[in-house]
This record gives sequence, C-alpha cells and structure tokens, in this order.
Amino acid sequence: MFPQTHQLTDLALLLLRLVLAIVFVNSGWGMLRDPRAHAKDLGLRRSFTLFLGASEFSGGLALVLGILIQIAAVGLLAISLGAIYKKIVVWRTGFWGEASAGWSYDLLFVAMEFVVVTTGGGRYVVYG
Repeated sequence: MFPQTHQLTDLALLLLRLVLAIVFVNSGWGMLRDPRAHAKDLGLRRSFTLFLGASEFSGGLALVLGILIQIAAVGLLAISLGAIYKKIVVWRTGFWGEASAGWSYDLLFVAMEFVVVTTGGGRYVVYG
C-alpha cells in the first residue's frame, strides 16, 4: 500500500530503540537511586534490585548508543518476562490490572525487544 515506507525501516528501528532506552534508563536509574524502596515495593532483596536497576540502566544505554544491541535487548527481554511472571503468578494481576499495574504494558516491551533482537536494531548501530 505504501511502497516507499521500507526506506524508513532503519529509522523506525532507531525510534523503537530510543523509546525502549528512555523507559529502561529511567526505570533503572530510579532503582539505583532508591534501591531500598524499590526492593520493598517489588518484594525483592535490595541486592537483586540493584542488579535489576543496573541491568535496565546499562541495557537502555546500550540501545541508545548502538552498542551490543542484541545482547542488551535479550537482557531487557528477560527482565520484562520476569516482570510478567511476577505480575501473573506472584501478584495475580490481570492483563489490565489495577491502576495501570497489569502486565499488558510489559507485553508490549517483550514484543519491541523481540523486534530489536531479531533485526539487530537496524543500520544505525556502532557495534552490534
């Protein structure tokens, strides 16, 4: 239907990486700034919360900088699947949840991370 849009694929992948990076850098930074509060909120140990925060922050930076994109996306994919598991199995949260705490949001990230893993993030990378 739109034959010329394929020329924008690499730009679209860059935009997708930037959106993921904004969310994960922000989330990771929040965990690193106040790991005790986030650990209590999530029901996790403080040390594991620090690990998650550092992983989210560094994974997001890798996506925005274009360095080791597929490895970063696989790591963020694992984190997102862990969040979905926690919401479904541990917290028994529904798809939509309450007060936007459902796992629908996380499922969108799984799909976006999968696109990055399978495409390598497009042409605009420094080191894939």
